[in-house]
Amino acid sequence: MTARRPTISDVARHAGVSKGAVSFALNGRAGVSEETRQRILASAAELGWSPNHRARALSTSRAFSLGLVIARDPDLLGADPFFPAFIAGVEKVLAERDQTLVLQVVTSPAAEEAGYRRLARDGRVDGVFVVDLRRADPRIALLEEIGLPAVTLNRPDVPSPFPAVILDDRPGIAAAVAHLTGLGHTAIAHVAGPDVFLHAIARRDAFLQAMTDAGLQEGQVVAGDFTAAGGREATQRLLTGSYRPTAIVYANDVMALSAIAVAAELGIRIPEDLSITGFDDTTIAAYVHPALTTVRADARSWGEAAATALLHLADGHDVVDTTLPPAELVLRRSTSAC
Repeated sequence: MTARRPTISDVARHAGVSKGAVSFALNGRAGVSEETRQRILASAAELGWSPNHRARALSTSRAFSLGLVIARDPDLLGADPFFPAFIAGVEKVLAERDQTLVLQVVTSPAAEEAGYRRLARDGRVDGVFVVDLRRADPRIALLEEIGLPAVTLNRPDVPSPFPAVILDDRPGIAAAVAHLTGLGHTAIAHVAGPDVFLHAIARRDAFLQAMTDAGLQEGQVVAGDFTAAGGREATQRLLTGSYRPTAIVYANDVMALSAIAVAAELGIRIPEDLSITGFDDTTIAAYVHPALTTVRADARSWGEAAATALLHLADGHDVVDTTLPPAELVLRRSTSAC
């Protein structure tokens, strides 16, 4: 026979308090003293009590889950270091609330829209994270239409009723260019991300502005796709073309790391003949040879802040934009004087 699941009533009897006090304590709400809260938590642990999410959802119309829909090729997604770190930050916050993340990976705009509509229709999540903001992003109007609460990563370029968690990439790119010009470089190129993404556009524009601020010509910008293959192709074009830069600023670490192999194949030494910088400060960036100078954007902290904001929004609170510390340059050994 299956043992009966302990209930809130059992915890209340064991701790010698009311069911209301147990509810306050287990949900982290004010209304009980700290001594009583600890006694209730100890009783719950001793009895092996755990929340019944199905019952909670039926009684409160809550799913106790948050959603993340990622529109990426699954084969490419695994190579992107941002999402594992971001999700780790989200999961850290959700674990503390005993809630879950519902993740969907889609490969087309139609599948993406259908995914959001299904999440809303089925009541599977209490809100969603909107990542990889795009030009005139249609998801903002869609989520408003279907009534699904959301938090965006940075502000979209269209009117949005949703709070944003903001991490400014631009100071990091500007610092990378200033570092390179300080080393004497004037022929500096940029390998950008896809210009459908607002963060790729922001990094490209920050590069161009930094070159202007340094009194230099804009420098060559080559489109990449945030993948190693795309970074490799862009690097080959730059290093074998008529415009030969002495330094390259990459829009992410994955593309920058691919440049190390390309340079070696062409007999170009890093950093003696070519300086490179990345963006993201992935774990491997510090362990390649030479260690990669890069821009650090704390994706894990971004995930924690976004999850905290979305949970507050799901709880019915007013939530304003959250601004995180901006991206910053991390100096290592892939840059040197020209």
